[in-house]
Amino acid sequence: MSNNTDAMGFFERYLSVWVGLCIVAGIAIGKVFGANMSVLSDFTIATVNVPVAILVWLMIYPMMVQIDFAAIKGVKDNPKGLVLTLLINWVIKPFTMAFFAWVFFEHLYAGYLSPELAKEYIAGAILLGAAPCTAMVFVWSYLTKGDPEYTLVQVSINDLVLLVAFVPIVKFLLGVTNIVIPYDVLFTSVVIFVVIPLLTGYVSQKIVVRMFGEDWFKSVFLPALKPVSIVALLSTLILLFAFQGDKILQMPFHILLIAVPLAIQTYFIFFLAWGIGKKMKLPHCILSPGSMIGASNFFELAVAVAIALFGLNSGAALVTVVGVLIEVPIMLNLVKLSNKWRY
Repeated sequence: MSNNTDAMGFFERYLSVWVGLCIVAGIAIGKVFGANMSVLSDFTIATVNVPVAILVWLMIYPMMVQIDFAAIKGVKDNPKGLVLTLLINWVIKPFTMAFFAWVFFEHLYAGYLSPELAKEYIAGAILLGAAPCTAMVFVWSYLTKGDPEYTLVQVSINDLVLLVAFVPIVKFLLGVTNIVIPYDVLFTSVVIFVVIPLLTGYVSQKIVVRMFGEDWFKSVFLPALKPVSIVALLSTLILLFAFQGDKILQMPFHILLIAVPLAIQTYFIFFLAWGIGKKMKLPHCILSPGSMIGASNFFELAVAVAIALFGLNSGAALVTVVGVLIEVPIMLNLVKLSNKWRY
């Protein structure tokens, strides 16, 4: 068990190094293989990329296998964490994202962007801000020792609210009326990133405990999964940057322009959620995943809606893709902060 703990400590100690190397490796792979990367990038089910989905599943499984269904009913004894995630994701986040996008794209960047492109960039940012994360939260929660049962309930409630709140919020902020939720994307994402790993984790937990006992499950099996989650996480980072390597090299300045307000929004929401949660006296194992849900985005949904509304090569679609690219390295940094601030 100590070897796995040491490995995790080594990973966390040099986090920025691994992230940087993965980004460089991903861009280099994308440049070398060029159009051949489309074989993997086009392998999708309802806009959910299958290779990335497999890697995300490998990241999620180690948390899902820990979930104790009997403990889920205990969530009602501490509703403050659910209040926090609903407040941040649906009352604050979409509007702060719209504000930062408006300030940067329409005003600070006015000399670099045409008014039409600025509006498309703002639209893409709004789509990201109105879609809280579903899948990757399980990874961030796992890496910060979040409460697995509580995280599952937080994500599930956000998914239910998303069904009724996403369209009205986006219509209000964008001022467009022809928005339709791609339910195939929603359904596929929930099945792939929540239902399948949850059922697999539940079944495998029962089998392993029955065969080897609960002590072996906790002291040997669970620690052995940590390297799997970490390798899958870094591989995802490489793959995401490999898919967009050409675009990054072709228009690095615009990628940078887009990344700045998205990064500011991510850190702002995380610190705001953390500050409010601390005032509410939430335990770290609930506050950490709650803050992560608000900071990260359901990028599969945002990308799908951006393409449907504005087109594949639009500025809005580009913003949602940049959101995907910067999310993993930024969230890994927030994981490091959360672990540093554990109380």
